[in-house]
Amino acid sequence: MSQDYSMLGSRFGWRQQGGAASLAEVNGSVAIAAGWPLWRKMVAFVGPGYLVAVGYMDPGNWATSLSAGARFGYSLLAVTLLSSLMGILLQALCLRLGIATGRDLAQSCRDAFPRFLSLPLWLAAELAICATDLAELIGTAIGLKLLFGLPLEIGVVLTALDVLLILALQRLGFRYVEAFVIALLLVIAGCFLAQIALARPDWQALVAGFVPTSSIITDPTQLYLALGIIGATVMPHNLFLHSAIVQTRAYGKSDDNKREAIKLASLDSSLALFFAFFVNAAILVLAAAAFNASGRVDVAELDQAHALLSPLLGAAIAPALFAVALLCCGLNSTVTATLAGQVVMEGFLNLRLAPWLRRLITRLIAIVPAIIVTFLYGERGTGQLLIFSQVVLSLQLPFAVIPLVLFTADRSKMG
Repeated sequence: MSQDYSMLGSRFGWRQQGGAASLAEVNGSVAIAAGWPLWRKMVAFVGPGYLVAVGYMDPGNWATSLSAGARFGYSLLAVTLLSSLMGILLQALCLRLGIATGRDLAQSCRDAFPRFLSLPLWLAAELAICATDLAELIGTAIGLKLLFGLPLEIGVVLTALDVLLILALQRLGFRYVEAFVIALLLVIAGCFLAQIALARPDWQALVAGFVPTSSIITDPTQLYLALGIIGATVMPHNLFLHSAIVQTRAYGKSDDNKREAIKLASLDSSLALFFAFFVNAAILVLAAAAFNASGRVDVAELDQAHALLSPLLGAAIAPALFAVALLCCGLNSTVTATLAGQVVMEGFLNLRLAPWLRRLITRLIAIVPAIIVTFLYGERGTGQLLIFSQVVLSLQLPFAVIPLVLFTADRSKMG
């Protein structure tokens, strides 16, 4: 590996700056024996893709897809599909980088670029995580309010407890974190299957929605929502996270081991992101069938959508399913965003702190602005704020995508 870095020196100034692997406490913690049958290895690799998929269906996605479906029906399903395909490709590059080099994307940026360039990239990554966390904290707080009647301000503060949840699960093993996330994802999928059945969408219009139209670009409102869908789907923090958590597998260091690990991790990632695409499309379809079809094109707030579901679908259980799915999405997303914040901080700054302190700092970076915004806006305007946070994420994408493509396209780096 040191030879690879020296070969890059004349091209990108690549130098390995040392430091332990990201998430060192769980790195290589999931055992994979060389003699295992293929099916058992496939099962061992199930997990990281689903942690990443969580970011593709967070509360920011909800607000954006609800607004898109309510205002424009099924027409922005094409953007959801295209952004999901783009996400599958980018996440495949991330896991390749992590497995081939043993360095995550943040560490690779610190290795390759001078400090005056890597620090702005770190700030851009932190801004993206703050925008992500803002959406997730507010979404979780709304879920708590809808289910239990808690004020938004108290709900935002309670989301800080996810730090304790992550620590407790990781003490048991990283597989417990993955099992927790996958269990909540199954609950979310079940809730939306039930709601779609109640909504009875127009299947012909739904299929037609996957064909892109010129109005997506020519209509400023559609374009704004399309940018929000892209930012909500392909999240910058997921690129950093995936390149780190794929290294929790003890896949071996030979070239053959790495090639096999890349194939199995790619299968896990692709299946998980197709699952995320189903959930994202279901949110938009639900909004199109329930709100656009009944002329309620102004629905943009999550609590507003919750209140309207029962009279429009004619089932008292529909709002409860919506609230449960929202809360599960928010809990899942705050867990993975906290892990991503740890990866970014460790990778760019090589800053090693106690696990509980690292996660507390990462959470505070997001929870402070979330509390301020919640006190200022209250229940009004939270939907628009969620959509705006996703547009910010779409504008942050190049700062993560360009280095990722640069690194994974180089043979001397990737081997």
